[in-house]
Amino acid sequence: IISIDTYRLNVAKAAFSAGAHIFNDIGGGQMDKGIFDWICSNQIPYVLTHSVGQFEMVHQIPNYNHVVEDVWTDLAKKVQLLRSKGLKNLMIDPGFGFSKSLDQNYTLLAHLATFKTLGAPILVGVSRKSMIYKTLGITAAESLNGTSVLHTIALQQGANILRVHDVAEA
Repeated sequence: IISIDTYRLNVAKAAFSAGAHIFNDIGGGQMDKGIFDWICSNQIPYVLTHSVGQFEMVHQIPNYNHVVEDVWTDLAKKVQLLRSKGLKNLMIDPGFGFSKSLDQNYTLLAHLATFKTLGAPILVGVSRKSMIYKTLGITAAESLNGTSVLHTIALQQGANILRVHDVAEA
């Protein structure tokens, strides 16, 4: 199974024409017009990732009132919209590392089970993320042990799918 990781509709269309199977959209449908219509009309298996703003802004931290509630609410609105348009194969990703501080990432991880109420499989992508290596004062390449620990926590909190760099180790 091949997953394409993009926020650009033309890239996703080209990838699916070439045989891709899953569209992992780090833009949550907001960075390119027409994504939701295309995935729904073609029943494209879709990972809805939470982020805020355009791609250039994904590493800026918005002012969340309550990060878990705010991320859940944003995803819930989009899940409802996608389901109302008939999308069947939908996964959600709280967007670790996108539009969140280190502390906010850990708060989301601690409350990951909250997202099960959205009724979609939860994908977690924390492999080699800055939330690990910055916290431990190491490099991304040295973060395998930290990644493994966070994978375990994510699974305990209800994650269904892990996006990883180190497949055998994971």
